[in-house]
Amino acid sequence: MEFDNTKPIYVQIADSFCDSIFSGTMNPGDRVPSVREWGAEIGVNPNTVARSYELLTDRGVIFNKRGIGYFVTGSARDAIRDVEKNRFLSEEWPAIRRKAELLGIDLTELINKR
Repeated sequence: MEFDNTKPIYVQIADSFCDSIFSGTMNPGDRVPSVREWGAEIGVNPNTVARSYELLTDRGVIFNKRGIGYFVTGSARDAIRDVEKNRFLSEEWPAIRRKAELLGIDLTELINKR
């Protein structure tokens, strides 16, 4: 896994995990690699992976069965979609809207354009 300097590594790990759920690589009920396994595989400190898992747990994407490990929740896709939707509306959409206004693009033109 390659990391960039624009986001914390633990967030990039969580985002990559979410991408694997959307791509179908990981499915509801699947066991998630242990913190140590995943850290060794991607070459990061297990504490960083643990922080990613904490973020994913807080978002309702994975859950921990004590003594057994982490698993993908049944509602993982919906949870990810909600987070991404909120991120888009709060971070990306305002910039797109400003750009459209500067270019004189009407909202209906944006909607009907393919």
